[in-house]
Amino acid sequence: MSSPAISRRRALPHPLHPTAPSSAPGPSVSPAEARVAGRYRYDLCSGEWWWSPEMYTVLDLHSAVAAPSTELLVARQHPGDAARVLEGLETARYGLGFAIEVRTTRSDGTERLVVLLGEPQMTGGQVTAVEGVCVDVTDHRPPGAEEERVRALQTEVLQLRTAMASRACIEQAKGILMLLTNCSDQTAFDLLAHISSHTHRKVREIAQAIVESASGRSKLPDDIAAILRDACPPAAHAG
Repeated sequence: MSSPAISRRRALPHPLHPTAPSSAPGPSVSPAEARVAGRYRYDLCSGEWWWSPEMYTVLDLHSAVAAPSTELLVARQHPGDAARVLEGLETARYGLGFAIEVRTTRSDGTERLVVLLGEPQMTGGQVTAVEGVCVDVTDHRPPGAEEERVRALQTEVLQLRTAMASRACIEQAKGILMLLTNCSDQTAFDLLAHISSHTHRKVREIAQAIVESASGRSKLPDDIAAILRDACPPAAHAG
């Protein structure tokens, strides 16, 4: 998704970096001037957030009285959109970026349309943080945009549900492989990726085949079974 505001995005400083926002509230900015992207970082290990001054502006908050948190971010959303924000953050935990349009509620009771984007950040092969931008797009919506927004929301919900269902299946398959090979969580995922690259199937297809085979619903495809035979002890292999 391209946007002038997003194209000006700089590398996010560490939450404890001296350039992080101070506790003093910034100058008052009207909603029409608030198109510049607010930036954020969510540390998944500590649960701590960092927001840029623009993030406070977009959400109509004052940094002097509002410490950034998941609860505060959700509280500023329309009740119908709060769950979608949480779903987006949850999918990011599994290495999936998100771009969602939500309605935020300002202190005067008015609603603004905001686009929230997030990208997972990896450290040592694990997702450790989510970084992204938050942009107020209310004053930049073309005529007929509401119908387009409804269609986009429907597509987004379907994509999120598909992503979550795929992740659940992958987690089940990893658990099965961990039992079969007595390996770690990461090794189990590496094995799924290895099978995927050698069978030219998607990881979620491999996972689904393993889960269905383990439950007795279907026979494991020969190409997957051949690789598993090499990875699993003969007595443990059930394919």
